[in-house]
Amino acid sequence: MTTLYISLLGPLVTRRVIVDKLMAIDALVFLASAVLSFMSMRSERFGPRLEGYAEWVFLTALALLALGAVVLAFAVT
Repeated sequence: MTTLYISLLGPLVTRRVIVDKLMAIDALVFLASAVLSFMSMRSERFGPRLEGYAEWVFLTALALLALGAVVLAFAVT
């Protein structure tokens, strides 16, 4: 969330809007990872499968976070 406020420092440009949207999507992906992880702990039958999905979703969220950091680094001048 700090990146959203840092991006407000510069002028309104397309890159800033991209960072804002990317961080919002990233938060939802992290939420999906947390829900899948919780479901994997509660489910005896589908637990291992859901755990694998949660790991992949979490890694995807980390990649989106890294991408957002790179875009933010070049957006703030």
